[in-house]
Amino acid sequence: MATHMLQCRTWGRVQRYGIAVYRKYSSGSRYPNISLSAPLPGIPKPVFASVDGHEQCETKITTLENGLKVASQNKFGQFCTVGILVNSGSRHETKYPSGIAHFVEKLAFSSTAQYGSKDEILLTLEKHGGICDCQTSRDTTMYAVSAEVKGLDTVVSLLSDAVLQPRLLDEEIEMTRMAVRFELEDLNMRPDPEPLLTEMIHAAAYRGNTVGLPRFCPVDNVEKIDKKLLHTYLRSYYCPERMVLAGVGIEHEQLVACARKYLLDVKPVWGASTPTNVDLSVAQYTGGIVRMDKDMSDVSLGPTPIPELTHIMIGLESCSFLEEDFIPFAVLNMMMGGGGSFSAGGPGKGMFTRLYLNVLNRHHWMYNATSYHHSYEDSGLLCIHASADPRQVREMVEIITREFIQMAGTAGEMELARAKTQLKSMLMMNLESRPVIFEDVGRQVLATGKRKLPHELCDLISNITASDIKRVTTKMLRSKPAVAALGDLTEMPSYEHIQAALSSKDGRLPRMYRLFR
Repeated sequence: MATHMLQCRTWGRVQRYGIAVYRKYSSGSRYPNISLSAPLPGIPKPVFASVDGHEQCETKITTLENGLKVASQNKFGQFCTVGILVNSGSRHETKYPSGIAHFVEKLAFSSTAQYGSKDEILLTLEKHGGICDCQTSRDTTMYAVSAEVKGLDTVVSLLSDAVLQPRLLDEEIEMTRMAVRFELEDLNMRPDPEPLLTEMIHAAAYRGNTVGLPRFCPVDNVEKIDKKLLHTYLRSYYCPERMVLAGVGIEHEQLVACARKYLLDVKPVWGASTPTNVDLSVAQYTGGIVRMDKDMSDVSLGPTPIPELTHIMIGLESCSFLEEDFIPFAVLNMMMGGGGSFSAGGPGKGMFTRLYLNVLNRHHWMYNATSYHHSYEDSGLLCIHASADPRQVREMVEIITREFIQMAGTAGEMELARAKTQLKSMLMMNLESRPVIFEDVGRQVLATGKRKLPHELCDLISNITASDIKRVTTKMLRSKPAVAALGDLTEMPSYEHIQAALSSKDGRLPRMYRLFR
């Protein structure tokens, strides 16, 4: 019976497509081997939806009388994401004890003039299906709320209160001290060293200035930060000219009306702003090394022990995100790619990036090799993080320095096209998410006063050539290296040797000769 049905199906396909087509696209078995690159015969040509001028969703920006910018991007749906971004972060703490931005992040959405506690804020948001969050980076503090569109008035009122009218009660500050201490302990104990290494590489690259200042509050400063100090800092940096109210999924006119109602003539709890005290220091790249000898043999999340690893991060100065070279550096970072030795493969996972092909696939003893690109308004840092057994640290460092030198070679046509396609794909995929669109709109408007749309960025990416990659790499290799090292550093080469390797033609470390091993 089954054989008869299979024969009927086969004959049906032959009648439908013809014997020649059936033979071309099928092995004659039950499952036809259909080509993925050639169009199917007999199928009408697809007609894709086109975008007219009204649906391009360009970002609308309005500047209020007090200097506050209101930016919005419409997006279909019954939920919206609205928030306030402030040009304030750990890089602005030159005149203050480091850690204020960390405290501000933890104290966000606590009691305010209008709400008695954090619970009241959460209950208010719950009525509109909302959630809230605050995140600080080295240069930006972001307060965000996602809720139903019909609750926009309540959301903007709550944001205004949380940003400009926090009570900063003594018990809240004490609870924040406990939370900060716990986070610092967790940072040093967690198996993933990436956040700690990122701190260390910034400290090495920008020693004692701007983005090199600690993002996490140092242990010694936890007791120093109090309400008076917080008010002094907020008075300087939380002024309307340094803020953007951004929204995604709402009408621009509605957002502007709410901004005028709740953010135009509001007096902050700390009094009149004094923007004259703002630190305008420009990031000074210094290069250097930060070492942390640490026993990594007992780092484990469960019964299966994690092998003892030494982690190295080497970085060089790239460029600011305001410069034209930012796009070539982004393509270069994507071309280097990388990941962990246990990363799953598959289309679009970057298994053909240089750090996979040249490093992880050739050196089985390396557990990780990943490229990162950190960019700010006045500088940037392109770095590679690598992990291996402590006995093979010297060899690992040489492999990474050789990869840096090889960046200056001419990029292959196929690998460059793949990197550009992957970068555009990642950009467009991330911008499917409403919170990501919100952050993109807010950060771009805060930094430049306008927003480049995704199709503009894709055009810029498409125009990058191999000569652009070579040019920016040659410029980058002239800078002093920044090095962060964590773990057992017995076999770690000296900073001078790493610098010499990055100045050589082949990226090799100077040879060392020992009489005794």
